[in-house]
Amino acid sequence: MASAPTILRGIVHGKTIELEEELGLPEGQQVTVTLEPAPRLEAAPEDPLEALKRAAGGWSDDPEGLDRFLEWNRQQRKIPTTTPTFRG
Repeated sequence: MASAPTILRGIVHGKTIELEEELGLPEGQQVTVTLEPAPRLEAAPEDPLEALKRAAGGWSDDPEGLDRFLEWNRQQRKIPTTTPTFRG
């Protein structure tokens, strides 16, 4: 490993940083570490149909629970709602 700074990525686990690749340094070699949090990656938008298929599978082992939820949902739709009026 050259004496020039090398940028590596890793994950923090308590007081340990697990690097994504080998350093190529001998065991016990002292190093200086400068930390800079990596930017968070934004999740790609999910296909709505795939999300629905995944969510619907959550009821596969509880058909009675699904029936109760659907009935509750139907009842909630019957409750009249009022839209608050802004009075500024």
